[in-house]
This record gives sequence, structure tokens and C-alpha cells, in this order.
Amino acid sequence: MPKRILLIDDEDGLRKIIQFSLEAAAGWSVSTASSGQAGLEMAAAEPPDAILLDLMMPDMDGLATFRRLQENDITRSIPVIMLTAKASATDQQSLAELGAAGIVIKPFKIPALITQIRAILDWQD
Repeated sequence: MPKRILLIDDEDGLRKIIQFSLEAAAGWSVSTASSGQAGLEMAAAEPPDAILLDLMMPDMDGLATFRRLQENDITRSIPVIMLTAKASATDQQSLAELGAAGIVIKPFKIPALITQIRAILDWQD
């Protein structure tokens, strides 16, 4: 059974590219949400194996979304990989302290993204 990933990102084009690429190149099943709120609802309704979460989103940003995921017994144990254009060591450290499974810096190339996801989550598939 393929690994299931929930991608939460407000950028339509990027969401489509990542979804298509992860499904085609890695064989994972990828569902998408365009907002933090939609992502929370999807994760609770059908918990994925992992969540890719964009940090910079309108309304509810990635940090607020992550905190809400941590507050819910259903979604608390799902590993979350943050996607961010903020590459400073301080930003990365604060995300790691929150309990994010990992951080991927934008922009990225898809093969590198797949390699990073596999390494962060220790997926051998």
C-alpha cells in the first residue's frame, strides 16, 4: 500500500506540481489542501502517513496549523515536514523545537524533495 501524504499549501501551481511529482516519481498517494483549516479537517478525517505543510499561508499560517495538529489526539502523532523559504538557522531551530519532523527549504527540486522526505521519515519504500 503506498504511503499517504497530505500536502497543505496555498499555492495552486506548486500544489499540483508536488502532488503529480510525488505520485509519479515516488509512488505515494498525495492529497492536497489549499488552507490550514482544510488541511486540519482532512488530516483528522483520514490521517495520512505524513503531512507537508507550507509555513507561509494567509489566514492560518503553517505554525498555527501545526499547533492545531498537535492539540488533536487524532493528528498529534502524524509527522509534519515544514516547507519554508525562510532558511535561517534560527528559523529552522525554532521549527525543530516545536516538534516538526523536518524542514525542507524552498525552492527545491523534486528528486531532492523525495530524498529528503524519505530521509526525514526513514521510508525505504
